[in-house]
Amino acid sequence: MALNFTSNRRGFVKKLSGIAGLVTLPTGLAALGKEQQLFAPKVAPAEDVTSREDYWGFIQQAYSSSPNVINLNNGGVSPQPIVVQNALDQYNRLSNEAPSYYMWRTLDEGRESVRIKLADLAGCSPEEIAINRNASEALETIIFGLNLQKGDEVVLTKQDYPNVINAWKQREKREGIVLKFINLDLPIEDNQLIVRKYQEAFTAQTKVIMITHLINWSGQIMPAALISRAAKKFNTAIQVVIDGAHSFAHIAYKIPDLEGDYYGTSLHKWLSSPFGTGMLYVKQSRIKELWTLLAAEDPNSSDIRKFERLGTRSFPTEMAIGQAINFHNAIGDERKQKRLHYLKNYWVEKCLDIPGFTTQTSLNPEFSGALATFAIKGMSPGQVAAELFKKARIHTSATVWENISGVRVTPHVYTPLKDLDRLVNTIHLIAKENVAATSRSSLN
Repeated sequence: MALNFTSNRRGFVKKLSGIAGLVTLPTGLAALGKEQQLFAPKVAPAEDVTSREDYWGFIQQAYSSSPNVINLNNGGVSPQPIVVQNALDQYNRLSNEAPSYYMWRTLDEGRESVRIKLADLAGCSPEEIAINRNASEALETIIFGLNLQKGDEVVLTKQDYPNVINAWKQREKREGIVLKFINLDLPIEDNQLIVRKYQEAFTAQTKVIMITHLINWSGQIMPAALISRAAKKFNTAIQVVIDGAHSFAHIAYKIPDLEGDYYGTSLHKWLSSPFGTGMLYVKQSRIKELWTLLAAEDPNSSDIRKFERLGTRSFPTEMAIGQAINFHNAIGDERKQKRLHYLKNYWVEKCLDIPGFTTQTSLNPEFSGALATFAIKGMSPGQVAAELFKKARIHTSATVWENISGVRVTPHVYTPLKDLDRLVNTIHLIAKENVAATSRSSLN
């Protein structure tokens, strides 16, 4: 929620203006308003602030989160910090002054600076980054753009995202490629076991490996680099596609670290960019051979911009990505990952002794981040999610997918611990009522 400063506080701020330089800001938080900066907690650059509630309380003030609904479905889409909302509004107002002039001659050129900022965050060349609308668009550009023949095999898992699976199924139906599915029983805390499951599916016809870096249903972190390495060792011609929709700006890594050829992500999830923003990465040596999803003048160009031939799009939305990156960098990759994992463990650990409570998510930071899926024995995920909202106005996501059944809970950096305490207390109450109802039913 936004900070509201009274006239007295404004006077106090003016008095402090001369000594503002003495306040040590959380690295890079100049993205926040000047008044907010003056009240920032003092933090050393290398300090571990994972459990420092004064620091995260300050971050929480940068969001306009609802006081009436506890949003614990940030895995679907995250809210934007106020600085991003303001930038979006500013760019939109500018565009409306003379749309074809400001959008095409000013903001469209600004995409290059956004590309550079994204590449810096992703750890790759700007010439490998295309800006689009979401992970589905990025990944389907890859899936439909790969040169494959009838009989070529693609290895993927049943736990991959539905849009990704359906895109591959369409190619299977139209062109006769072969899909080899791996079925994961999550959580798995053994990276070598996961790698072996992929290796068991490799054949001489394997041409593509599909990897979901962080599985959206349960929060499992997959060893993408190890799988990529195993695939290339088996056959250097195998191409690796990585779905980073839930790992980008959530887990500390750079895209080249994953050793894939192609990568797609959404920016409106963990980066907290404007809704409908995404990013496509194509390894520079692969750009020329990947066909465009939307027609370009030269589909065989080696210029990454051929994947941005969308026509008129939301230029203000794209430009505000820059402010989201600034805000993310102000916190820092590792600091953010540690906090998100801490929030997940905070509430899950308090629920482990609740009768009937189970989770399909690891508590180990090597295998999980902020996402966690839980279930209450004897209740469907839909029933539990409905009770959470009815009793405490807690918004979550009911999940039923391959080998996964439960309620997905995804806090973000703006989530206060008191909201997670309410979650824990409500789960206790739901489980208690469920036990009582089950006992009555058995007596009847």
